[in-house]
Amino acid sequence: MESDTYLTIRAFSEGLYKEKGSRFLSFAYPVRSPEEVKQIITDIRKLHHSARHHCYAWMIGLERESWRINDDGEPSGTAGKPILGQINSFGLTNILIVVTRYFGGKLLGAAGLINAYRTAAEDAIRNSQIIELTVRDHFELVFPWPSMNEVMKLIKEENLSQSDQLFDTDCRITIGARCSIHERVVSALERIEGLRYTFSGRH
Repeated sequence: MESDTYLTIRAFSEGLYKEKGSRFLSFAYPVRSPEEVKQIITDIRKLHHSARHHCYAWMIGLERESWRINDDGEPSGTAGKPILGQINSFGLTNILIVVTRYFGGKLLGAAGLINAYRTAAEDAIRNSQIIELTVRDHFELVFPWPSMNEVMKLIKEENLSQSDQLFDTDCRITIGARCSIHERVVSALERIEGLRYTFSGRH
């Protein structure tokens, strides 16, 4: 069965790691799009304009298929990759983690940098609240009043969400079904007399 749940963080959180005078400030954000990521990174660069590096990793999507890493001037593989490693370790998606480094004057070496960025990212995650969310497919229904009982029976049996209700001669309602039961719900809708439905999106 197709998975229709995912883990993410409820809200913004912060973390911190210090090593040889350098401070690694970590910021974790729940995100839904690359455009949102871009704006957050721009804002962090402005807020912490005197910091040496702003390294990050993000992952978006139910299947965790869309992701990026950026070392922002640190040696290749020492920053973005260990940050992403923590996102993967906790099984999260729809998340951005930025680690901002204030340089302390002493070089840490590749192993030291990897540990610093990994630990800072982990601290931000541990300071957040991890939640499980369900992805639903949404349908806009239009049906005659006599079909109301069948529609309500389906909503109850399949535990569907409902919103935007308008009950008149023609009834309108928006329902949400877990995407893992999409085909079953569509099949049931097509059996209800006089009902028309429009798929309005997955979120």
